[in-house]
Amino acid sequence: MLAGIAQTFTNCFRIPELRSRIFFTLLLLAVCRLAAYIHCPGLDGNALAEFFRQQAARDPSGGVLGLYSLFTGGALENCAIGALGIMPYISATIIIQLMTAVVPQLSKLAREEGGRTKLIQYGRYLTVLLCLGQGFVMALGWEHPEKIFGEGIGRLVLYDDTPLQIWWYRIQTTLILTTGTMLLVWLGEQITDRGIGNGVSLVITIGILARMPAALISVKDMFFPGPGLEAQYNIGHGVALLVLLAAVVAGIIAVTQAQRKIPVQYAQRAIGRKVYAGGTSFLPLRVNYSGVMPIIFAQAILMFPEQIFARLGSVYDVKLFRDLAISLRWDGNLHIILYALMILFFSYFWVATQFNELQIADDLKKNGGYIPGVRPGAATSEYLHNAMHRITLAGAVFLVVIAIIPVMLSREMKIPYQVSTFFGGTSLLITVGVMLDTMRQVETHLLMRHYDGFLKKGRIRGRF
Repeated sequence: MLAGIAQTFTNCFRIPELRSRIFFTLLLLAVCRLAAYIHCPGLDGNALAEFFRQQAARDPSGGVLGLYSLFTGGALENCAIGALGIMPYISATIIIQLMTAVVPQLSKLAREEGGRTKLIQYGRYLTVLLCLGQGFVMALGWEHPEKIFGEGIGRLVLYDDTPLQIWWYRIQTTLILTTGTMLLVWLGEQITDRGIGNGVSLVITIGILARMPAALISVKDMFFPGPGLEAQYNIGHGVALLVLLAAVVAGIIAVTQAQRKIPVQYAQRAIGRKVYAGGTSFLPLRVNYSGVMPIIFAQAILMFPEQIFARLGSVYDVKLFRDLAISLRWDGNLHIILYALMILFFSYFWVATQFNELQIADDLKKNGGYIPGVRPGAATSEYLHNAMHRITLAGAVFLVVIAIIPVMLSREMKIPYQVSTFFGGTSLLITVGVMLDTMRQVETHLLMRHYDGFLKKGRIRGRF
């Protein structure tokens, strides 16, 4: 099997077009990583990076800033030009998608010819607006770091406190951060058009994988702490972790690609002088329709209650608020329960806003298609609604399990949080999903040139 995989990767470089696409993708991803290390002018990025390292020792989860830094690939910690990351573009895309589901004009535009291109253009305009707003807020945050990051951090802005210098710093930083994000978006689109894989997703993935060297060092320290220190983990723990990682990755692959195939029968139709023969097809309903979005929403919302109650407890000296703040920590029981419930809620929320069973049933009826045993129209819509409702529960429960694994590993086995994040949660879901999508595109190029890729003789090999 390993020889076959090695041969497949060798074949990738035998096709000139595929080889150039791979090298082009790697080159642009390297440029994206540079944006996480080039400091913004007038800021002391080394001081903030050192503060984040100290903060990680006290709070492994990193809080809301740690979550945001995860998607920027560490650029936030370095006061880099890519500190906003590509998240404003993701946020703008999500906003446009949600508005398309509730605004009739946008829903109509999405179904028209060229409507999707127009919506993408609107998303870019919204991205610029979000970048300007978030960039200005981030510039203010770096100007007064103690209000956001807490005590223990020195001055980050290297300009004088005169009004002219401060406003020049704010405007300059806002424009640089906006430019950095739009550069990442443009590089992602270039990868999509001229490289391999989805460019925006690869930009996020490469930022997540940038933390892997630090995680590997932590793994080494777990089993080989150094001279004079006793290792807390033995070979049995190592084997168990490897088996768990393999099981989690296999589960993510299986559920990511899992779908329920609804059979669809098309009747024979006559349009003008042409007669179209009937046939049988299927309608794929994905088990994990919402992807990683429920986990991201739940994490983002649950970051704030802990900080709010901790602040109220310190200001008003109320023990109840302090106890709630402790329970709402990333490893608290209350936090885990709310985390699971919110993932379930947002899984159904995403399906309710994005899966339009009425439109699907109407399209099937217009094209002469029907589900065997189900009447076209309202009955088909209700059937699809019930089917999607049932399989969404399975996908939501799977997301809950994957999201809680890193927390339990860190809390029960005392595994460093930066290591446990690679055993589940947002990081592993995004990474595995993006790798699967990239592998599919590579397969397409290989099969078009009559090479055996990850597929062989029409059967899936090594894939769920």
